[in-house]
Amino acid sequence: MTSEYKLKKELLSPPGDTIQETIDVIGMNQYELAERLGKNIKNVNQIIKGKEPITTSTAIALEKVLGIPADFWIERDRQYQKELAEIEFDEYLEDCKDWTKHFPTANMMKLGWIPETRNPIELSKSMLNYFGIASPQQWNTLYISKAAKVAFKISLVHTSEPEAISVWLRKGEIDAKKLQLKEFNKDLFRKSLDKIKELSFHHPADFKDQLQKLCSETGVAVVYTPNIPKATISGATRWIFNTTIPLIQLSGRYKTNDHFWFTFFHEAGHILLHGKKDVFLEEVTGHKIDKEKEAEADRFASKFLIPDNQYQQLLQHKPYSETSILDFANKQRIHPAIVVGRLQHDDIIPHSRLNDIKIHIDLFN
Repeated sequence: MTSEYKLKKELLSPPGDTIQETIDVIGMNQYELAERLGKNIKNVNQIIKGKEPITTSTAIALEKVLGIPADFWIERDRQYQKELAEIEFDEYLEDCKDWTKHFPTANMMKLGWIPETRNPIELSKSMLNYFGIASPQQWNTLYISKAAKVAFKISLVHTSEPEAISVWLRKGEIDAKKLQLKEFNKDLFRKSLDKIKELSFHHPADFKDQLQKLCSETGVAVVYTPNIPKATISGATRWIFNTTIPLIQLSGRYKTNDHFWFTFFHEAGHILLHGKKDVFLEEVTGHKIDKEKEAEADRFASKFLIPDNQYQQLLQHKPYSETSILDFANKQRIHPAIVVGRLQHDDIIPHSRLNDIKIHIDLFN
């Protein structure tokens, strides 16, 4: 125990101080008090020193012996125990303050995810509040230990930057709680994708708000979380809140509309095709991925945005001029950027061609 925290404890006044003051005034000693309470002298002495709490039955007995209401003793003890616990917790955090050094706390403060502070104790408290945990040990249990696969359904043990990734993922959960979501309906979500594809064709200025609303009405949470240092993730899909809500978390990492919409439909594919226990983190080094399921999600997104029969028609438009792509895209009601992105991905045209068709997006400005 450091001298600072030892002094704080010594300066705390336990309810026993009030008991001692009261019996001194009325001329009663601890032995007589013990007899009148029906307790042994050791027990009474421990209560007066604050080493034992005042129970409800003891508070009632004190009311009868000293004439001071039981509620007073109960509240006096509650306040003392609370202040003592806070000092002991601060003392514990002092020993654990190195824990926060591994997290991108400066960026978190800049983004407003945690309050700004230079006090290491306050920073530790903010980080515990952010993750909704009681101590750093719980962070390890939730995100690192083998138990994470059961309790949290995700383990970052093999990733190179588990602290930063956990911060990014947690922000998705926090923001998902703020959404007004209906109960998840898989069929309704599948049907909503037609409207969302039409949204991607028009790509209005408020596309991200419209997308979030359309998904919320089917019970799917869509949140936008900016990348932070050492957690450059393009997207993630998982089920949260005891697997009742599917969450799609997007960063808009590549900042063009073709990448954004492909990533969304890829994540939507995971929801429709794969199980509630699956966790999909896109482009996270060290995270074990199911290559077959990722390929299925890729095919789902590709075929939904440009069905196979339409794609075969597209391939007949060589040499793929801007005019021919715009004409094809307008007829099929597909944004031309998505067409260009598909041709580039399939190495049919160079990645340097026709990029001026794409729309630059920034989800957070």
